[in-house]
Amino acid sequence: MTALKTLLVGVIGHVDHGKTALVRALTGVETDRLKEEQARGVSIVPGFALLAGEAGEIDLVDLPGHERFVRAMVSGATGMRAVLLAVDANEGIKPQTVEHLEIARLIGVRRGVLVLTKADLATPETIRARSAEIAAAAARAGLDTGPVIATSTLTGIGIPALSAALLGLLAEANGGTDDGFPYLPVDRVFTRAGFGTVVTGTLRRGKLAVGDTVEIAPGGRRAVVRGLQIHGRPVEVAEPGRRTAVALRGVGLDEIARGQALSLPDLLVPTRWLDVAVTAAASAESALPSGLACRLLFGTTEVEARLRLLDRQSLEPGQTAQGQLHLAEEVAVPAREPFVLRLDSPAATVAGGRILDPASRRRRRNDPRVTADLAAIAAGRPAEALTVRLGQAGALGAPLAELARLAGTTPERVRRLLTAAGAREIAERFVGAPAFAALRSGTMGTLAQFHRERPMDHGAPLDQVARSLALPESVTGAVLRDLTGAGEVTQVGTLWRRADFDPARNETETVRRLEQSFRKAGLNPPDEAEAIGRDIRRRDALNYLIGSGAIIRAVDRVQRRAVLFHREAVVSARSRLLDAFPAAADAETGFLAREAGAALGISRKFSIPLLEHLDATGFTRRAGDKRIIVSLEKAAPQKSLPSQSSRLGS
Repeated sequence: MTALKTLLVGVIGHVDHGKTALVRALTGVETDRLKEEQARGVSIVPGFALLAGEAGEIDLVDLPGHERFVRAMVSGATGMRAVLLAVDANEGIKPQTVEHLEIARLIGVRRGVLVLTKADLATPETIRARSAEIAAAAARAGLDTGPVIATSTLTGIGIPALSAALLGLLAEANGGTDDGFPYLPVDRVFTRAGFGTVVTGTLRRGKLAVGDTVEIAPGGRRAVVRGLQIHGRPVEVAEPGRRTAVALRGVGLDEIARGQALSLPDLLVPTRWLDVAVTAAASAESALPSGLACRLLFGTTEVEARLRLLDRQSLEPGQTAQGQLHLAEEVAVPAREPFVLRLDSPAATVAGGRILDPASRRRRRNDPRVTADLAAIAAGRPAEALTVRLGQAGALGAPLAELARLAGTTPERVRRLLTAAGAREIAERFVGAPAFAALRSGTMGTLAQFHRERPMDHGAPLDQVARSLALPESVTGAVLRDLTGAGEVTQVGTLWRRADFDPARNETETVRRLEQSFRKAGLNPPDEAEAIGRDIRRRDALNYLIGSGAIIRAVDRVQRRAVLFHREAVVSARSRLLDAFPAAADAETGFLAREAGAALGISRKFSIPLLEHLDATGFTRRAGDKRIIVSLEKAAPQKSLPSQSSRLGS
């Protein structure tokens, strides 16, 4: 089944140029709902009507044309995908006509239908002149339009042609943007019997379903979608781009207001700094200075702001640049959302654009990298924005939630985009593919340097590698595991070394003599300090033997001391204990520590750490004061270690 095509079309134009009458003639809907509107014959707030056809449905937004209500006009305009420009055939283009076209251009609207109203009161010559006039104005605003349609709501002239032209826009319509999460700026809040609290607005960038949990932003309060309606029709799922009424459970009438928005939990965060791509109005009388005090309008939100240009002192009319908006109060807005900047005095629209980073911070001015990164985000899609941010983050990476906000989509979609791009997820942060490749190279270099400086060591511990790289151990460990999987690094216990490094090549006569002394000592080995003295070479040799497994460090946890046994002595001790206590398979027949010491002919100084080592390796298990032999297999005595390379892999 083919999905229904929909499109939100803003009806724009100067006050009293017949916009509301035109919508009524097309749809039969009276969009002036308020008593004050009907009494004055002037639209004060946006009105909504549905134009349906075989190709799909058009949501018409009748936008106020009076200069005093431009703010209300913008609240309806920022969601539109196309415009219907209405111009009185006798009066022609007026100030609000120009401002409405400017707003449409600034927020990125590129398609439209041009209409002359009250054509029954104009001569053919006037209609031709006005048609050329508004076609030229639309072209300057960057609108792609068809021929101007002359209409009269009194005689019905042109109404069928206008309806056909509007429905023809559906051929290239793809509805609203489905970024995976809903964003619905709230324009009305009321209660209705049987529904409770109801809000209305244009669902901007995702689907909303009955039963969804939503968050009211800014503010953070949560509610559940109890019901949905589109133009009075109950629906289970509202598609992006539609005018939608949402009944909410769990929130009172006084807990949500116009200017807030509905979204999924945790996807929008409050902020006072926004990175933006901003374009100065072509009709502006002068350049916009950096530091300009203005008002920011997006969705149904209006807030005091200060424009901060990052690479210049002023923005000439029609020019575009990257900048920041510093806000007087916190807002919550998705990335890529259109906005308009206005002055209070004189009242005028001076700029507009798109949100780049919806949760930014104060940035340095005249920094080429900052402006280049923002320009790349402005020119690209979510994937390009993610690439830029990961490039900025480098080896430390960036949290998934932060990346999702920058991309303006859900964490799940961002994870798929990042995985496809080769980024790595490490401890809830993502590191870009180029940064991870640099990490791999840097880690291999660090290990190579370690091997040069300490050729007797079997590898470097994780914390030492992390310190050398100046990175968290979580990141370093992920890189080492990746290199191990690729066969470039080998892990030996808690140590890491390059796979092409063989410490056996560096074995010295000092190593062989030290190993022989421990082998001869058997279960009565020398103390560590006695074995190495102050000889650094012997210390390195001992570390090498411990790393290879030839020497075993057994620890007496009570006395907090260690005893070093040759591996052959431990193997021999296991065999002798099996011979001495053949039936020690349960607590009744187990043996005491002093009995083990007597059987092995060693004092408690050596027997206790030896038995604790056998416990730790699973040969024995304590049961009260006794020990049970868990493994009844005799280990074959091992001779001297003829091949260092073979024992290093054990």
